[in-house]
Amino acid sequence: MKKLMISFFILFISSCTKVEVPQQVFRYNESAGILTLDPAFAKDLPHIWACNQLYNGLIELDSAMTIHPAIAKSWSISDDGLHYTFVLRNNVLFHPHEAFLGKQRKVVAQDFVYSFNRLISEQTASPGSWIFNLVDRKDGVLKLDAPNDSLLIIHLQRPFPAFLGLLGMAYASVVPYEVVQKEGAEFRRNPIGTGPFLFKNWEEGVRLVMRRNPNYFQTDNGQPLPFLEAVSVGFLTDKQTAFMEFIKGNLEFMSGIDARYKDELLTKNGHLKTKYEDKIHLIREPFLNTEYLGIKTDKDAFPKLSSEQKKALRKAINYGIDRDKMLKYLRNNIGTAGHSGMIPKGLPGYDTSGSIGYHFDPVVARRYMEDFNLRGTSITISVTAEYVDLVKYIQSQLNTLGFDVKVEVLPTATLRELRANGKLEIFRSSWVADYPDAENYLALFYGPNKSPAGPNYTHFDKFNFDKLFEDSYAITDIDKREKIYQSLDSLVMAEAPVVVLYYDEVLRFVQNSVKGLTGNPTGQLDLKRVHIANQK
Repeated sequence: MKKLMISFFILFISSCTKVEVPQQVFRYNESAGILTLDPAFAKDLPHIWACNQLYNGLIELDSAMTIHPAIAKSWSISDDGLHYTFVLRNNVLFHPHEAFLGKQRKVVAQDFVYSFNRLISEQTASPGSWIFNLVDRKDGVLKLDAPNDSLLIIHLQRPFPAFLGLLGMAYASVVPYEVVQKEGAEFRRNPIGTGPFLFKNWEEGVRLVMRRNPNYFQTDNGQPLPFLEAVSVGFLTDKQTAFMEFIKGNLEFMSGIDARYKDELLTKNGHLKTKYEDKIHLIREPFLNTEYLGIKTDKDAFPKLSSEQKKALRKAINYGIDRDKMLKYLRNNIGTAGHSGMIPKGLPGYDTSGSIGYHFDPVVARRYMEDFNLRGTSITISVTAEYVDLVKYIQSQLNTLGFDVKVEVLPTATLRELRANGKLEIFRSSWVADYPDAENYLALFYGPNKSPAGPNYTHFDKFNFDKLFEDSYAITDIDKREKIYQSLDSLVMAEAPVVVLYYDEVLRFVQNSVKGLTGNPTGQLDLKRVHIANQK
């Protein structure tokens, strides 16, 4: 019995911590570790997940990427798309801190003025400062108006319809100036926000504990949120060890899958194996990540080919790859075959019909090879070691068509440098959304974004695309903008500067006792409505 009690406490808290951990605890492991709990530095999922429990912003995104009110209860956008007016709730409280002198501290509009300007400050040096690049400025300060405690107005330099979605990022969380000034650099480990959970204890590299916020402002059908009493984050660096802890029931949740235990959990078709169904369940969700081959389109690419041959080459490659078989044998069917455009599954604008993309058709591929005299053409695909198997599969299929395909394996940093400087004719790449708007993907083909100035690595350059892309900024109506995005995606795929391989998925393994867990295609972890049935 004594050993059992010791194991229980080791599981939840560190050996030198005296934090009492109650029931209804959601436990997960973060093998990558956490360096800060300051939302200004929430640049990757490990930090975003922790910060999302501790902070709120003006808006939030649900599992369908729909924007909902958070601290802002409503908003309006001016007809010219330059001015965003937010009406704030009057019942949002910061977590308790001694800087508030024992009083409950309400969030007011001026707190957002402070938080947003803090984000762009050179002194803060936040990697998230870019989200306010299009906000107008005067003397280096963002043009934000707070005429009273409940009203915040943001002024943009030019229309940018995706701006509202940017405000759902953890970077845009509100923080209290009194606490930031009092804590200084130590705010990273003494966080105060408005989120569903309060910071309780963090022994770096061992465990982070967050407790339920009893004053949280959101409810679910009249019931106060959150339902959980605590969130406990461990930091086992070895994923195999963490996997064993999950299988033993010592963790409620595991995200992603490692090659070492992929075949232990999943069938070849990507389903959970029968022997685990009575203990855990698998949640598969779209992830805003498009995996693709980029093919340079400018004059110096494939110098021995005419412009007509270059386009035919790009189309032959697109028709010559069996993406469904690739997913089945190389990824256990994790993901969705890339038969649509660059806009990924899970994002408004995704081509659900598959009509603008390419399907495996070796007959059509060979016709391009013959009609445009491409047989024997030598091409080189550049790739990092992580994706060699994928590109070797592509090499085999394209060689069958009559190409002479070579695979060039490069270090990640080298590939990025050469890609940015336009030195690679064909390269494997991916694009993960920085913000939940299809503009993020279509910007890869905007002429002025040609690398090295921007992320247009294929050097795609079409006047009609650029004109329609620029026109889309003036459209604030979401439905109208979605139709324009689909038209833009269709223009891209007609020229085939990319070979869309697949749209990624997030795999989440959850104990059967966990109820109410949802996410969204950006990989968020929303624990507000989670509860645990019969937790030991």
